[in-house]
Amino acid sequence: MSVVVAVALTFSVLVLIQAAYTVYLMIYTWDQPDAYKKSRAPEVFFVPRRAFTVLLPARHEEEVIQGTIERVVRANYPKELMEILVICESGDLGTIAKANEKIDGLRKEGISNARVVIFNDRPINKPHGLNVGLRQSSNEVVTIFDAEDEVHPEIFNVVNTVMEQTSVRVVQCGVQLMNYASSWYSTLNVLEYFFWFKSRLHYHAQLGMIPLGGNTVFFARELLEQIGGWDETNLTEDADIGIRISVTGEDVRVVYDDRYVTKEETPPTLAHFIRQRTRWSQGFLQTLRKGTWTKLPGWEQRLLALYTLAFPSFQAVLTGYVLLSLWMMLAVRVTTPVAMLLISPAYLLFAHYIISVVGLYEFADAHGLHPSKMAAFTMALSYIPYQWVLGYASVRAAIREMRGINNWEKTAHVGAHRQASGGEQPEAVAHGHSEAA
Repeated sequence: MSVVVAVALTFSVLVLIQAAYTVYLMIYTWDQPDAYKKSRAPEVFFVPRRAFTVLLPARHEEEVIQGTIERVVRANYPKELMEILVICESGDLGTIAKANEKIDGLRKEGISNARVVIFNDRPINKPHGLNVGLRQSSNEVVTIFDAEDEVHPEIFNVVNTVMEQTSVRVVQCGVQLMNYASSWYSTLNVLEYFFWFKSRLHYHAQLGMIPLGGNTVFFARELLEQIGGWDETNLTEDADIGIRISVTGEDVRVVYDDRYVTKEETPPTLAHFIRQRTRWSQGFLQTLRKGTWTKLPGWEQRLLALYTLAFPSFQAVLTGYVLLSLWMMLAVRVTTPVAMLLISPAYLLFAHYIISVVGLYEFADAHGLHPSKMAAFTMALSYIPYQWVLGYASVRAAIREMRGINNWEKTAHVGAHRQASGGEQPEAVAHGHSEAA
């Protein structure tokens, strides 16, 4: 029995350290005024100069692709400085038809900067589609949006200004899930994105080791060509390319401004959510095994990469630890100091929950949403089950990786984020154009 207690104590200390670190990452930009200021979008936009290529990889996205094309094409940026490529696999006839129908309608209005790019070779996944699109594009800045994205009409002005101001070659802008009340897990999923983009990514960028988000990230074309594009064998090609860019020493600017976030939706069912998180966890394991992170220049960067990429494995073990803890409460008698140490992670878990509740109301206030009076209580009930679901997805990812299963599990999109915001076009924030901000 003493061995079990020793193992539990060791793991409690590790969980305590990890939980404290997680809380710190959640509040990083609030605790660092300079980082918070740096995360904001410019208040005055520069004259548009940068030319953008928008890559829209889409697969079985008949429900949402036309709305996304509409949003990008209608962005408040000169159309001669934009090209939009909708990238589809040749067998996806439904999405191709819907995209072409929308593009044909735009051409009748005299808008001709969008087209469909079709590929018929393998692998059939997002990174391969991105590489196909990159080879067929021409503009100096390349960006990615997912097929269901609600793109803010001023986002290109934001990035043009940041790149002109700072000469950075990579800008990661904010992505925010919106439909926080769609299901029992959606609120916590929304808040994961909120804290990831609003706080944690700024910490990663500051340390020079950043796993980039999957969309609303803007690259200088020359940099993408320099590093060879996206890894077509990786299920988290965004994290992988971010780490490869970090290895080169390239600075990354992270901009999270509630006014200009790209809006997305939580997966529509628990099964889709588990498949999505399995893919992310497995992709992190692939990136860990690939070993590019070991070439990062500093030990702090390498340690952060190891922690980030190995976390899904830790999460899987944590699921088992919770069950062990429940058993020990009922079956094992220990001294008071040991019991206090064993329970200590729960205090930080509670702190994590409280910060999440505060984050919910800050997120809601920023977007004119109104959580119910029971929202905090509902979050409390779903908090532990949500962690179990994440743990299950991590276990599933590890099993898939060990068995060599590497297929891309598709997540369905139904436009719930558009319903959540009433389906209205957000008004562009009125700023003047200037030669200097």
